[in-house]
Amino acid sequence: MRIFNFDKDSGREITNFDSKDAIFSRIIQHNKPIHIGCFHIGSEGVVGSHPAAVHQLFLVLNGQGWVVGKEGIQYRIQSGRAAYWEPEEIHESGSEEGMTVIVIIVIEGEDLEPMMTEIEWLEG
Repeated sequence: MRIFNFDKDSGREITNFDSKDAIFSRIIQHNKPIHIGCFHIGSEGVVGSHPAAVHQLFLVLNGQGWVVGKEGIQYRIQSGRAAYWEPEEIHESGSEEGMTVIVIIVIEGEDLEPMMTEIEWLEG
């Protein structure tokens, strides 16, 4: 699993068109059709362990929870962070406190190229 940052600090200020206090964080670049969906994970909610059918990018827009990838390590994830799973990678996600107001976007497709800053989260 790879972890990315797309919070305000990782973006760039947009000033054209008289824009003000606007930050743009690049997420993904892709040249083939993709599927974009939204998860709302409730209190003690879990998206159970399963293999990724294709590349998957899991972006947390609000709140916090956890993700697990092939490393088998539970990583605390929050708004402004993203997890990326390779095809066939066994993965799982959820939240203890409830994420009823949480919106999590999953982007799936072949040959995804994340444009965010990758975070080193495993030592060694």
